[in-house]
Amino acid sequence: MEFLSEHYQWIKWLHYLAFISWMATLFYLPRLYVYHQEHSHKKEFVEVVKIQEDKLFYFIGQPSMIITVITGILMIISNQALLQAGYFHLKLLCAILLFIYHFDCLRYLKQLKNDTCKKSGKFFRAYNEVPTIIMIGIITAMIILPY
Repeated sequence: MEFLSEHYQWIKWLHYLAFISWMATLFYLPRLYVYHQEHSHKKEFVEVVKIQEDKLFYFIGQPSMIITVITGILMIISNQALLQAGYFHLKLLCAILLFIYHFDCLRYLKQLKNDTCKKSGKFFRAYNEVPTIIMIGIITAMIILPY
């Protein structure tokens, strides 16, 4: 516990870096889904997009989500007073929603990979806005509400 307290700022730093990378994935992956669906008639294009989707999710999104969750848990263990702050409950709710969204993106990734996705490019354009709304909740909870 003392180790965590002594290194809290570094854990928080890593948490922010991982969160930014995770958000980049959640912003861009559904955009790739738009391109995938809107150009489904171009087989060579779709094959390239499938590779991009896979690499973005598994090599950037998944590791950054895991690091975000682990460092978030370490920060809570180190500073349990966070659990008493009302704003922090909003942040946790938003984090849970992002976690659900992340795995919903995985569901669509698998469907697109197998050419079984029935959603349109228009759907994915709207779906792409979800992480922005959730991020606004997180930023509001962390910057505006504590004061």
